[in-house]
Amino acid sequence: MINTMNDQNSRAQHGDVDEVHDVVVVGAGAAGLNAALLLGRARRNVVVIDAGEPRNAPASHMHGFLSRDGLPPAALLDLGRAEIARYGVQLIHGQVEQIDHGYYVRMAGGVVLKARRVLIATGLRDELPDIPGVRERWGKDLLHCPYCHAYEVRDQPLAVLGTHPGAVHQALLLRQWSDDVVFFPHALDLTAQDRERLAACGLRLVEGEIKQLVVDGDRLRGIELVDGRAVPRAAAFLFPRPVAHDELLTQLGCDKDDNGWVTTDRTGRTSVVGVWAAGNVVDRRAQVVAAAGMGSAAAFAINTDLLDEDIDRAVEQRRHAAAATL
Repeated sequence: MINTMNDQNSRAQHGDVDEVHDVVVVGAGAAGLNAALLLGRARRNVVVIDAGEPRNAPASHMHGFLSRDGLPPAALLDLGRAEIARYGVQLIHGQVEQIDHGYYVRMAGGVVLKARRVLIATGLRDELPDIPGVRERWGKDLLHCPYCHAYEVRDQPLAVLGTHPGAVHQALLLRQWSDDVVFFPHALDLTAQDRERLAACGLRLVEGEIKQLVVDGDRLRGIELVDGRAVPRAAAFLFPRPVAHDELLTQLGCDKDDNGWVTTDRTGRTSVVGVWAAGNVVDRRAQVVAAAGMGSAAAFAINTDLLDEDIDRAVEQRRHAAAATL
């Protein structure tokens, strides 16, 4: 009875909604599109809403995705949008402002969609340090993921900027791709163990605060320190601070871990009934191929959940019909 009253109150607040969608997917990156693809093929009524702000937009190519290695990120999304359209999935460009517990999805501009289940795949943003040149070179020759981009700058003089505690591991990892890696601690307070490990692996440390990235001819040329020293480098890596676009999940009251990230089970199911999450919004380490897999896992689970509900409803209707004939 409480659920019914909540649903009636939501309808009164948002107005009547003519069509109820099986699933509304928020976010059309790899996770959201792959989920929509499987759900569309399962003949579910699916709508995908996307604000058009992918995390990897600055990158010219993506790597590590079987059969799509080296493809521009935008091209992958174009292919995905064309594929889901073949299965009747509707794609709407827009911003979702709020999702009620009755699964009313309210968009900027007043459009409201009603869903039976919701998948949030809104990704994250990379919070970059305030160092001149960082934003301009981000995704070009200032990089983040060694697995995604180090091969393309292999055997070149590389820099790692110490703007995040994770930079130490990043620098150690990069030695697999180059023998010439310089670590700039910048504002990091390195431990004795950090210094020992870096030295043991052949990394050179350059102490001092970073002033700016030296750029000439639309190419990174080196790293300049506030004391005037400049160290020539062909490419640089830094570890950004990942900030999840999890506002919708937070509004819904989804549980979070001690680090503030929304928790899910292996299928992406959150603590809120009927709400799933997949991709970088819940896993900052997920590469494109992993995010797509998370979307796939969520789609299977969502379809099974809907199927169980459909069967329960069919059984209940059959019982009512049988009782009416007595």
